Amino acid sequence: MTSRNSVGPTTDRRAIRSQRVTLAVRVALASSLASSAFAQAPEQSTQGSGILGEVVVTAQFREQNVQDTPLAITAVSAELLESRNQTNITEITSQAPNVTLKQQGATFGPSIAASIRGIGQSDFNPALEPGVGIYVDDVYYATLTGGVLDLLDLERVEILRGPQGTLAGRNSIGGAVKLYSRKPNADDGGYFSATYGSRDRIDLRGSANFALSDNLFLRLSGVDKSQNGYIARVDYGCANPNNPYGIPAQRATSAGCIVDYDSDVNFTAARAALRWVASDDLEFNFSADYTTDRRNPTGTVLVDYRAAVSTANTQPVVDDDPSNNVPVTAFIVPHGSYYNYASYYNPPGTYNGVVPVQGAFDTSFNGTVLQNYPLLESRADPGQFFEGWGTALTVDWTLSDSLALKSITAYRSYDSGFTNDNDLSPLSSSIGDGTLPFHSFSQELRLNGAAADDRVEYTLGAFYMDQRSRYQSWQDLRYTPNYPLQFQQDDIVNADTQAVFAHLAFHPTDQLSLTGGLRYTEEHKDYTFVRLTRDGAVHPFLGTLNGVSSVYDGDNLDYRVAVQYRWTTDLMTYVQYSTGFKGGGVSPRPFVPEQALPFDPEELTSYELGMKVDFFDRRVRLNSALFYSDYTDLQLGLQLCPGAPCGVIANAGDATIKGVELEAVLRPVAGLSIDASFSYLDFEYDRLSPQVTAYELSYIAPYMPERKWSVGAQYEFILGDLGTLTPRVDVSYQGEMYTNGNNQPTNFIEDYTLLNARLTWRSSAGDWEASLEGTNLTDKYYFLTRTDQFSGAGHTDGQPGRPREWAVTLKRNF
Repeated sequence: MTSRNSVGPTTDRRAIRSQRVTLAVRVALASSLASSAFAQAPEQSTQGSGILGEVVVTAQFREQNVQDTPLAITAVSAELLESRNQTNITEITSQAPNVTLKQQGATFGPSIAASIRGIGQSDFNPALEPGVGIYVDDVYYATLTGGVLDLLDLERVEILRGPQGTLAGRNSIGGAVKLYSRKPNADDGGYFSATYGSRDRIDLRGSANFALSDNLFLRLSGVDKSQNGYIARVDYGCANPNNPYGIPAQRATSAGCIVDYDSDVNFTAARAALRWVASDDLEFNFSADYTTDRRNPTGTVLVDYRAAVSTANTQPVVDDDPSNNVPVTAFIVPHGSYYNYASYYNPPGTYNGVVPVQGAFDTSFNGTVLQNYPLLESRADPGQFFEGWGTALTVDWTLSDSLALKSITAYRSYDSGFTNDNDLSPLSSSIGDGTLPFHSFSQELRLNGAAADDRVEYTLGAFYMDQRSRYQSWQDLRYTPNYPLQFQQDDIVNADTQAVFAHLAFHPTDQLSLTGGLRYTEEHKDYTFVRLTRDGAVHPFLGTLNGVSSVYDGDNLDYRVAVQYRWTTDLMTYVQYSTGFKGGGVSPRPFVPEQALPFDPEELTSYELGMKVDFFDRRVRLNSALFYSDYTDLQLGLQLCPGAPCGVIANAGDATIKGVELEAVLRPVAGLSIDASFSYLDFEYDRLSPQVTAYELSYIAPYMPERKWSVGAQYEFILGDLGTLTPRVDVSYQGEMYTNGNNQPTNFIEDYTLLNARLTWRSSAGDWEASLEGTNLTDKYYFLTRTDQFSGAGHTDGQPGRPREWAVTLKRNF
């Protein structure tokens, strides 16, 4: 088997392609009809005279120039996102200092791992809270599941680094990522683009703006993306018909040994926004969105497998007979490979053994002899899906020249699910098949005011959210040390939070500004466990958990103080003291009721010194930040629990984090633009509980590369009546990192550098664009994430990043 497979997928995709073609025809027809009514609205060049323009952000509840905001912010326009070939939220962080967003592997389904300044979360389980806040149009997205957001019809992205406890609230302890959509306006216009690229990539994007009346505007936008996968799922018995282990083929050799390709794309999203300017003082913005993402699992490859757990798993009988062992090295793929042997199948069988006196899940079974204990067949259909929708209503009411009220009301709902074969082989180690429905309601109110000739600016606010998740799954775990476990769960997680906050900015002089903020939060979470057999009976070993409920209640006070001084019109410095917290919860994977314990929030106190400066007549911009943070009560998994395998999360550590961040933009001459970033991060544990035996004080936090840097450059060539031609090159570097707090070679990711490029032509009228793009031009083999189950299940995998790809795009602006 070669590391790159040139054989196409054997699954019949004609029906899917037919639907794609139909959709393409409909979108193209709609665009052509719309073009007859739209006035031309060409997109202006972003290069201009070479002077850097003002970047407006709303991080402190009101519009401000980013150079006047005492926060570490990366602000990215929609035009820059497009020029960098970035289409989803995980791609924007390559150029953002100390920010890591990664699409997760198959074990965690359609979710992301998110970390800023070494603080975040990678586990999708709804009992655990993210450490990075994700917002779309100021609406909080409460879970990591569904976090692979498309950058559909955006105006800008704001990435706030450091604790945003007073500004963004709960779970923004590391920072926040905020997406802002384009608002409907009075200009009829829009665009449609079509992309074709590697492995039959087809992207269709479009947006249309309608002025329905003098004060009522509508904006419609949509995206449809498809692409064949790049990780081959291979039938081991078919590819190795004479293997010495007797593993049979699951498909006829004549059909080809590649079952399918993982890490494919099959994504559709649509959004409608309605804006009603009722008067000069009152405005309503309503939006509704829908997303569906149904595809094969995110592709991973087996990197290592510990032979000690390779028990009888290919045989119909599961026992301690060493003759049933299969050398697992047969399924480990060479480095640089893009394939696995995942079977998504565990055969039926029996288990014979004695339940050990120590470590039993239910002490009433201690010493029990299990004779022909039945194990059911588990067969999962490889795939994952996310289908979600939401609505939001924002009301802006200007009460007077110095007082305004904003209301943000939102409802979000999704259903998601995924299957996983964690050992990526024909061995019967672990099969999972589950769904995760979710819904939430949120309400936020802000009262913005000013006094003393705008020397004083303030915001008073309140926030409420109610959410509910239901984690339903079938788990077949045959690697467990005492005896195999097969069970279904149907766990319900309720959570709600309420907060009040205040923000005050005082400008005693034109140069000096003092800022302070407070936010008080109360939160509640209850988790009800269900542990049943497949036929719905109480589980014989995990049944003591069935019906058990655990409750967490807590509160927290966050505060922030900042002093900024503008030394000249081009130089501002600030010093800031701020706090944040990640919500508490309930240990979601206990083995006995005694482990279904609540845990408290993580807390962060951060000290930051920043500088924002423009040089050389605003042709060079440099923003920098130095920070030092005390990180307390880290939520860590324990390894020592009395009388049973451990499934407890507890506040079991403290740490110190410090680092530096630099961002620069240069416009040395008209037409030339250069942007660069650099970050350094140092993480040190100060305390670890004795029950955290797998960690050492020298370890670092997961998804925390010590160094990151990026450089991008583009030049706009003026071709007269032929338009413009703009080549762009981007280079980004990510340092080595671990994906687990238990730093081991089995969850280590090496550093890597990626090279991307794009060539864009625009017509002189601005109505046509064509581009050629290439990503990972050096064809670097690297891992995005790794799921490490080596110490338990005995295997560890890696999710390879995308190989070298190309694409061409044609865009029509109306």
